[in-house]
Amino acid sequence: MPTVYVINRSVHDFSKAEKFGQLIYLSNGAINKYATSKMARKFEEMLQDSAEEDYILITSLTVMNIIACSIFVCIHKKLNLLIHDTNNNTYIERRLDFTDIMEALNG
Repeated sequence: MPTVYVINRSVHDFSKAEKFGQLIYLSNGAINKYATSKMARKFEEMLQDSAEEDYILITSLTVMNIIACSIFVCIHKKLNLLIHDTNNNTYIERRLDFTDIMEALNG
């Protein structure tokens, strides 16, 4: 079963995302949004064991989402997102494949 990497553990109830896989939190509580190098080091370490079928659950600070998604794409050339649908209190799954783009860039 895939893993769902949740950007930040907060007061939000993420239990509906459990149907997509086991939840793992990349961070917890208040984060300094300017500490981008620290975020990148921590997220890189935590995402090293990720698999290409795993998900990133979008939540918390924009910069944290950008860093986690960038690392995931660098590792897998793919990105699987879970986006919260506030109207239905569910998660929408989106998958992106960057293989062709990365191969073209790396020539």
